[in-house]
Amino acid sequence: MASATSPAAPAPGDTPVRVRFCPSPTGNPHVGLVRTALFNWAFARHHHGTLVFRIEDTDAARDSEESYGRLLDAMRWLGLDWDEGPEVGGPYAPYRQSQRMDVYADVARRLLEAGRAYECYCSAEELETRREAARAAGRPSGYDGQCRDLTDGQRAAYRAEGRDPIVRFRMPDRTVTFTDLVRGELSFAPENVPDYGIVRANGAPLYTLVNPVDDALMGITHVLRGEDLLSSTPRQIALYEALAELGVGTGGTPLFGHLPYVMGEGNKKLSKRDPQASLNLYRERGFLPDGLLNYLSLLGWSFSADQDVFSLDELVERFEIADVNANPARFDLKKAEAINADHIRLLDVKAFADACEPWLRAPFAPWAPEAFDEAAWQAVAPHAQTRLTVLSDITANVDFLFLPEPVFDEASWTKAMKEGSDALLRTARENLAAADWSAPEPLKDAVLVAGEAHGLKLGKAQAPVRVAVTGRTVGLPLFESLQVLGRERTLARIDAALARLAG
Repeated sequence: MASATSPAAPAPGDTPVRVRFCPSPTGNPHVGLVRTALFNWAFARHHHGTLVFRIEDTDAARDSEESYGRLLDAMRWLGLDWDEGPEVGGPYAPYRQSQRMDVYADVARRLLEAGRAYECYCSAEELETRREAARAAGRPSGYDGQCRDLTDGQRAAYRAEGRDPIVRFRMPDRTVTFTDLVRGELSFAPENVPDYGIVRANGAPLYTLVNPVDDALMGITHVLRGEDLLSSTPRQIALYEALAELGVGTGGTPLFGHLPYVMGEGNKKLSKRDPQASLNLYRERGFLPDGLLNYLSLLGWSFSADQDVFSLDELVERFEIADVNANPARFDLKKAEAINADHIRLLDVKAFADACEPWLRAPFAPWAPEAFDEAAWQAVAPHAQTRLTVLSDITANVDFLFLPEPVFDEASWTKAMKEGSDALLRTARENLAAADWSAPEPLKDAVLVAGEAHGLKLGKAQAPVRVAVTGRTVGLPLFESLQVLGRERTLARIDAALARLAG
């Protein structure tokens, strides 16, 4: 059989790069989708090209305006700007496929007239019966070409039975070979790439038609997408060639790069149904967009052997699709959190304080709005910045400042309040009452001396004081926290702890 290698699209530097991100507005955005958007965005920005944001919303049963709004909101929150698409416009508008139905209908008609597509009247039951027979015989179980060469009379007879046909694209009887930007040269024999549907029986176009048509009309030069779509690539390449023959679009076939799978728990492909896949989870926990994108870029790509933390500007400067690894990438939540923590540290203090604001107000904050003290918050913000993994951690770190009483955490209480803690607390209270509260150091000395009086080092001595005052065994630097809380409230909380210990 003849072999036909797909024509090469212009390489970066020859023709301006044009890539597309075309999600379906179904459900909530997930991290796999975000990584695809990120790699397309970084590739376009690296080559000073164009990112086309297209919405694949031709499935009325699954798509929703609510999900469409979430997609746009997610892209804006992440800072992944687009050059053409919704809210921006562009020379190929509209960019919602539901608004381009006449375009797809016209192309489908032209493909039928040219003999590059045909009507298929096979029912789902008939198709499954023949697939089972093919599998039993050890043959490929794809479409067997039953309706490839129907006569006008046969088509009329099927219609008389009340059958509504789908439209199938006629695959060429030759091997399709192309060079994947991630995986190298790949070949697909014709028996493994059967004719496929491009229009449903109700006339609605399928993504197998609409995406290649829009790519051709919009001059897309590179298609960067998930590995799960690799099997559809030879079909689309054949369709690009047919579109070129019909004069649809620029006549070029894009270069393809298929991004590796993202694996979740149990070494299984991360599904959009997995809780850790939801973008909303990371927004609600207080990941910084730059921190999350930094981590997601490492799922199949690396900045350098000795650097995992970098800015988006640095990503754009370094990113090349040829450097993406074809092997599956494992999603590691702990590493994602560690990288996000590094990005929190990189903020200036004001930017950090501003970023924490949502978690210092209702509905996240457990204190009354009037109890929030801006001056106290600004005083502890620099200390909090060095301790957070995600921004939502700030609430538990500073609640002792704004609640009338510290939270009672039984595990912390049991851990800190050992035999003799009451005597230690009484001595510490006496020393703190007499201390200079203008700086943290005298408060530290007061607790240090109290500990020495009871044969304890500072680390052991300060634990009951911390739990009495803040309610937790870990948190912000203790003596800076005491100074901000103030003498009166600190002593009152130690008194309350002593009363509890006395039972």
